[in-house]
Amino acid sequence: MGEPEKRGTGEAGKRGDGEEENRRSGASEKRKGVSGMKKSLGSGTFIVPTPVWCVGSYDRKGNPNVMTIAWGGVCCSKPPCLTISLRKATYTYGSIMERQAYTVSVPSEQYAREADYFGMASGRDVDKFKETGLTPVKSVKVDAPYVGEFPMVLECKVIHSHEIGSHTHFVGEIFDVKIEEEMLNKHGKVEMEKLGPFVFNPGVGGYHGIGHFVGKAFHIGKKYPLS
Repeated sequence: MGEPEKRGTGEAGKRGDGEEENRRSGASEKRKGVSGMKKSLGSGTFIVPTPVWCVGSYDRKGNPNVMTIAWGGVCCSKPPCLTISLRKATYTYGSIMERQAYTVSVPSEQYAREADYFGMASGRDVDKFKETGLTPVKSVKVDAPYVGEFPMVLECKVIHSHEIGSHTHFVGEIFDVKIEEEMLNKHGKVEMEKLGPFVFNPGVGGYHGIGHFVGKAFHIGKKYPLS
């Protein structure tokens, strides 16, 4: 990578129109916090943060299982859909293919240890609910269990599955969303601070709590264009 372009190096006491434009651009970039020097990390799954979600399913024998994932997100509004991506080697993959349903339980920070365990142990070898002392609850809307102690859960039926490469991408239509009532505000909306979710940083393999409130969406951006 070459050296960054030097600004304002014209003759002393003189500045052309181009140099003046560069000066203004530089001031704008400085205000916005643009350094001009970003390090390439190459191709990889380096997006930060990713969710910490616990996917529930029943195996062929009807045993409840749960695993923690980071690859997932909302993908459609109508119908409301949630995606998760799993490797074929996981026990959960086979269960979802068999039952065509899954749940996503959102753990609060107090359950970070259990959520981490769910992502390391395999349902082929152990009963994760028994090991952690947490409760498998049968969903009302779909053929899958969820974690009773976790404050929020989404019940999904598979409507699409796509093999991408190392992972299979499942698209699940959301048939119900359940949440502990004390996590809601007076308007019936989720209070982030009460829910207490946490996120994952794949680059360093660390969990982080949700930070301070930044601003109201679809509101703080109204200041543009600047006068």
